[in-house]
Amino acid sequence: MREVEIDVQVENKADRVDSVKIGQWKERNEEKDKRDGTGQHLKSKTYNYNSPGSPKHLGEEFNDARENLLNQQEESTDEEDTGVSCSTEEDVESLGETQVKVYTRHRYPTDIFHTLTEFRDSLVLTDLTLSTVDGRTSFQVHSPVLAAISSLVRDTLRHRDQAKSGEGGRSQVPGDETEPEVQSWSLCLGPEVDLITGTSLQLQYQPALSLCLSFLQNEIDPNSCLDVASFAKAYDMKRLLELADGFALSQFERVSRTAKFKCLPAKQLLRYLNSRSLWVSSELVVFRAVVAWIQYKPRKRSKLAKQLMKTIHFALMTFKEFQEVQAADIWAEDNLLVLYKRVSEDFLSNAAIAPSQCRIYFPKETLVLVGGDQITEDLGSRHSSRELWFGNSLRNHTGMAKSLEWRWLGEMPEPGRFSHEVAVLHGQLYVVGGRKYYGAGDILNSAYRFDPLGSVWQRLSDMHEQRCGFSLVVLGETLYAIGGDSHRGCLDSVERYCPATDAWSFTCPMSMALTGHSAKVLDQLIFVCGGFDGGYRCRASMSLYHPERGSSGLAEMSRPRGYHCMEVLGGHLYVAGGVTTDEGDAMATVHQLACEAYDPAADCWTAFEALAVPHVGAASAVTEGRFYVLGGSGYRDHANFHMVHRYDPAARRWENMGGMPGPHADIRAAILPKFMPSKMHHALNHSLTSFPQYQYQQSE
Repeated sequence: MREVEIDVQVENKADRVDSVKIGQWKERNEEKDKRDGTGQHLKSKTYNYNSPGSPKHLGEEFNDARENLLNQQEESTDEEDTGVSCSTEEDVESLGETQVKVYTRHRYPTDIFHTLTEFRDSLVLTDLTLSTVDGRTSFQVHSPVLAAISSLVRDTLRHRDQAKSGEGGRSQVPGDETEPEVQSWSLCLGPEVDLITGTSLQLQYQPALSLCLSFLQNEIDPNSCLDVASFAKAYDMKRLLELADGFALSQFERVSRTAKFKCLPAKQLLRYLNSRSLWVSSELVVFRAVVAWIQYKPRKRSKLAKQLMKTIHFALMTFKEFQEVQAADIWAEDNLLVLYKRVSEDFLSNAAIAPSQCRIYFPKETLVLVGGDQITEDLGSRHSSRELWFGNSLRNHTGMAKSLEWRWLGEMPEPGRFSHEVAVLHGQLYVVGGRKYYGAGDILNSAYRFDPLGSVWQRLSDMHEQRCGFSLVVLGETLYAIGGDSHRGCLDSVERYCPATDAWSFTCPMSMALTGHSAKVLDQLIFVCGGFDGGYRCRASMSLYHPERGSSGLAEMSRPRGYHCMEVLGGHLYVAGGVTTDEGDAMATVHQLACEAYDPAADCWTAFEALAVPHVGAASAVTEGRFYVLGGSGYRDHANFHMVHRYDPAARRWENMGGMPGPHADIRAAILPKFMPSKMHHALNHSLTSFPQYQYQQSE
């Protein structure tokens, strides 16, 4: 027989039982010099009881000790008044200094481990199997523990017990395949998984928690993301909160149309609106969301209208979008008239936007024009440009007419350039080579990189060759400058630029020197089309260029072509604009209006609808599944063509997209991720009233 000694602090009316210690751990209670009203010292009292030696009866040992203790406590006459349990007054008076007696047994940890192992193996501690409906994930838990704080488990356990038959306690419910001595059962989790997540968090039961988090992540949608965000914040689940917030920001337009969005706390709404990760198609989406939120509880929320409207960049709206802002019902409130005037002023504001207000737009593409050459109206002079413009929006007019609305993005570093090339890698714009004027020494080999989010230009290493009239393509993580003109004539050389090392190096040359050609990458292959050879004869060639093996010929176009545009669209290469040789005089060149598309799989060309006007040395780009040709000039009279045309392969026709700003000839275009630069004051310094000349349409 073993003697277990339980140390209890016995106190008078003003005191309480301090601790009960059982077990193998050595613990000490520091001496307490507390006195009752008579100054009597408190002493510890030791209760003894006998216990069997088997560790499997430790629960019984504890219950016996607790029963002895309670029996002694019931003798206290002051229990109801003080809520304190003690022995008799004689015990209190006879107590001296606090005594600590510790029961230890060296085999206790080992015995406990073996006992718990037996419990686990017999499913006593893990009697409940939780699994997903699809059966892919499952784990075992202790159902009484979960039932203590989970209504889902508690109710299911109650129904299970009620369904049991009287024979051996065997379960009669589906999924209960237990033997009488092992009461194991299972529970499938579907949408009600959130009811058990809180339980898993409180118990820090990682398998259950992982299952619940996976379910919430996989099932998140515009209707549930705000609830998930609130749940994650309440339980301080940072990873889940980031996921829910990220979904709400990326799907803000859809989320803002849900009923739950209107119940969003003001602080959380402002956090979303001020986030740099908010994705919307336009500022009008943000305005509609703010108005819907305010009008849900107008009397209370109108006070926040001024603060919320500050998060909307009205200056980036189109005229048509701002007309909807002006017509909104929210301005009928008398207390918002002053705010309405301020919003109107913001629409035409020249103020710069703070970096903290940077916003990423969705869709994530914008058309940017870079540099170019412009002749004055009297053809008396011309100059190269440093300007960058971007297409802010597409406007639909009456009937079939459309136009692009342009904004000034800024300027590239000196000097201005034309007949240059641009490329985009990892969302950053590369501007390389070109000419600054028409002299022999005006061809450039300089290169710059532009970060649109920070509006920062960076000077890069110069090319080995000065180049204009060349092509620049991106293959993998590398840029390739192909052919072109230099001070020593037409080039067959190709240079490769590595952004990681900021270095240019020569690769295998082309089979012939070319300038005025066009090159594009399709399926990780570089295609080179047309151009003028070393004798400045216009070519109809199409070749495949490999940096290590050089050029190999493909099917030729139906006619020679140079200074044209080529873009990849729908697995084909579309070619338009430029010049060609005169059918009556092989040495003469004329405008090329015919258009062709190349099919790499069949190695053949197919004609499509011709252009209505010339585009020589024009810019081109593909966005939203359409082929844009922008500007250019006449080959003989050098007159600028300011028009933008767009080919729609679904409709199989060209559309007039109106005019374009700034220079029109030898200009280049690129598609950048949709952005709002932190320093885009250039785009705002020109108030919208100064843009009407770039917002018109012209009938064909």
